[in-house]
This record gives sequence, C-alpha cells and structure tokens, in this order.
Amino acid sequence: MALIPATILTGFLGSGKTTLLKRVLTEAHGQKIAIIENEFGEENIDNDILVSDTNEQIIQMSNGCICCTIREDLRTTLQTLAAQKRKGELNFDRVVIETTGLADPGPVAQTFFMDDEIAESFLLDSILTLVDAKHAAQQLNDRQEARRQVGFADQIFISKADLVSQPELEALQHRLAHMNPRAPQKVVHFGEVSLAEVFDLRGFNLNAKLDIDPDFLKEEEPHVHDAHCGHDHAHGESCNHPSHQGEGHGHHHHFDDDVKSFVFKSDKAFEPAKLEDFLGAIVNVYGPRMLRYKGVLNMKGTERKVIFQGVHQLMGSDLGPVWAENEPKVSKMVFIGIDLPKDILLQGLEQCLV
Repeated sequence: MALIPATILTGFLGSGKTTLLKRVLTEAHGQKIAIIENEFGEENIDNDILVSDTNEQIIQMSNGCICCTIREDLRTTLQTLAAQKRKGELNFDRVVIETTGLADPGPVAQTFFMDDEIAESFLLDSILTLVDAKHAAQQLNDRQEARRQVGFADQIFISKADLVSQPELEALQHRLAHMNPRAPQKVVHFGEVSLAEVFDLRGFNLNAKLDIDPDFLKEEEPHVHDAHCGHDHAHGESCNHPSHQGEGHGHHHHFDDDVKSFVFKSDKAFEPAKLEDFLGAIVNVYGPRMLRYKGVLNMKGTERKVIFQGVHQLMGSDLGPVWAENEPKVSKMVFIGIDLPKDILLQGLEQCLV
C-alpha cells in the first residue's frame, strides 16, 4: 500500500487554522482527507461540516472526509486510522494533523520518524505554520512556542495582513526570514489558499533542493557582521525597516529572537568521518534546541550530493544525484534552533573540511 501523506498544521491562536481546514475540506478536489485534531482545540471544526457531535473518536463527514480526535496519543490514533484504511473500513487519501495553538510541532514530526509502524504507513509531507500578522509581533515577543512554530515551518502562511500597514508587514516578513530562511512565506487572505500550496510540498523529503531565502544568503555575506543592517540599500540610504527601529540600538534588530537560523557554505569537500562525529556530538548536546536543519553536501569520496536533514535529535542522510558537470560543488547547510552556539557550529564544521 502506498504511504499516506501527512501534513502538520500549526499556528498561532486565531490565525485561521480552522478556516484553512474548512477550505481544504470543502473544496471539491476529489480527495478524501482525514483531519486529526487535538481534543482541546480552541475551536473545533464546526458542525456545519461535521455530521453530528458524537462521542466517537472518528466521525465521518458529509463530504466523505473524516475527522478524528486524539484520545490517547498521536501514535495510537495514526495506527487506528491506518489499520481501518487497510481493512477497507475507512477511505481517505491523506492526513492533516491540526495541533493546538501552543503545541510544539517537534514531537509530532518525530512520531513519523521514530516509530517503525507509523513510518511503514505514513509519509510526513510538511509542517505548515499560520501566522496572524495583526498579533504576530506580540506573540513572537511573548511566546517561545510561537517562535518555535516558525522555526519548524516548511511553509509559512501570513493571515490578516490587511489589518496591518505595509511597513509592519515587511518588518514581520523580515523577522520571520531571520528565524527561518528555509520556509517560503505567503500572504494569504483568511484561509484562502489553493491546495497545491498546502499538500505535497515535500518538506521532509531528502531531496537535493535546499531552499533558503536568497535575500537571507545575501545578508549572510561576511561584510555584514558590523552594525549595518545587511539589506542592500541603494547609495548608502539609511535603513528604515521598522523592525530595526529600536530605541538607541542604531541598526541592530531590537527583537533578538531566541529562534534563529544561520547558514554554512563552503566550496571545500567534507571529510565524512569527521563530519559524522561532529554532527553526532552536536545533536547529542543541542538536539532539543535544534528545530530543523538541512544540508546539501559535497563529501570526499563520492561524486553524488549528500543530503541530510533533521528534527531535534533525529538526523537522517541520503545520497542524492550526481553533481552536474559544470555545477560548483558547494556545500550548503542551514540550522534553525533556539540559542544555538553559532560560532561553535561554524568553527566545528570548518574543521570537518578536507
């Protein structure tokens, strides 16, 4: 049986997760979707889609989709669904797991990797994070959970952007890109997202594509580490990003989020044994604070790209395609985590090069 794709939907309270889910469920796309909700969801999917409010764990919806509340743990719920699908008792094509407003998506994502039975039935596709533009600044300042959700995302949807000014929106996008340069950001009108932007994003596939916001890479050039804000300002115009306008901080960001990202790039090859030891040690120590990390690497001894990625302590790698003939063999890695020691990591990686 083909693996069942799973999507994790996370996001701030009031950011429009339920609206997005409703849209996905009611759009006539010929797919049957199983929604798994944490039982203490702030607002459950309304009864206009549900057939009836019953004590059953799994409810059939009028459009043939199913909705399921987590009674024990996610693993049991997923196993129940997979078993019923195998027996032909339930018919669904994919699963969407809606986490509550403050949940950490990390353990949910890990379930798909750690558990062999789950891995035999399901394929984790991606983590989608909805950010409410109106309340984002406050929520990101106050709640680490909100910052974590941004760090985990494969795709960020910004809702309620019409309620803020253009400079406020740009400042938010700039801030989110610093926390997570991997995740494309899309401004959406309350829940209006086409399914192509929600499903089959392959965020967890070990593929040879490493999407990092190109502007972020520009900012990472070495000459930027002074007080200059790192944007390419024409002819020395001053930097007036609202996010930089801290009291007396000059050009420094006045939010210094604990969820940050950094990129390592090198055109030298890695020594496989050294890199493996170093990454193993780092993950051992900092794993709980490492949200997502991914790399496309040039390794000594193989003509193929090596792709690695991880969530918290779980790390996997795979051989990718052969480097193209005139393609520069550049290793690129991105790390997203909470207060990770950037210098230790960057120096350590340097020392693993041939």
